[in-house]
Amino acid sequence: MNDDAAGAFELVVLGAGPAFTDHLGATGAAYLLRHADGSILLDLGQGSFPRLAHELEPSTLDAILVSHLHPDHFVDLVPLRHYLRWHLSPRGRVRVLGPAGLTARLDGLHDEPGFSAAALDIEELSVGVRSIGPFTVETALVTHTNESYGMRVSVGDGPGLVYSGDCGRADDLAGLLRRGDVLLSEVSFGAGPVPNDAAHLAGPDVGRLAAAGGAQAVLLTHVLMGRDRAETIASVQAIYDGPVRFVEPGDRPRIGPA
Repeated sequence: MNDDAAGAFELVVLGAGPAFTDHLGATGAAYLLRHADGSILLDLGQGSFPRLAHELEPSTLDAILVSHLHPDHFVDLVPLRHYLRWHLSPRGRVRVLGPAGLTARLDGLHDEPGFSAAALDIEELSVGVRSIGPFTVETALVTHTNESYGMRVSVGDGPGLVYSGDCGRADDLAGLLRRGDVLLSEVSFGAGPVPNDAAHLAGPDVGRLAAAGGAQAVLLTHVLMGRDRAETIASVQAIYDGPVRFVEPGDRPRIGPA
């Protein structure tokens, strides 16, 4: 991509599906961000590793950030671990930042202590701002599991991408969203309503957040099967007057000045 515009970077959608779907070709949440020679990955859900491997050499990632410990957001760390250990010579390693307990979850899948450490350098994620390669990453806790994160990624002083992860309260993302940012938001329950016991968002929640925060555009993702996409988009646009669309694997929107 052309990085001439200050702070511009590319989002490559590797997966945009929820925990279950009948949408053919859907893969779990996985969003690759690229700028010059730097790359980071937000989540690595089910079925998304092949798309990652097709896009770039996985061992060259600056880091993977896992938003929360539901398998549709991290389970393809298992094929990544196998690839790094068994395909590359010498073995590759990738830095992974995620909630406390990620190592135990991965090791438990194989009932093998040290399973993940064979190829993954796992660190505990926390609230705050950090530099990873060319990117500035800001994280905030959101309502979902007992430790779930929303994220804002930017390059220099340019506009950012705010990623909701899975989130049950749109206001939790308000502190991350700056005017001119692109909002990449889950919209699991389509146009709504959201059941009382489901910590997820619907279109009107996303619309209110985007309008109040001055988002440049809204990219929708993680919608459950059976939810009408056109109605979902309309429910966002009833409140927010900027561009709104769903993303699909293979999409490559540019994040940068409008």
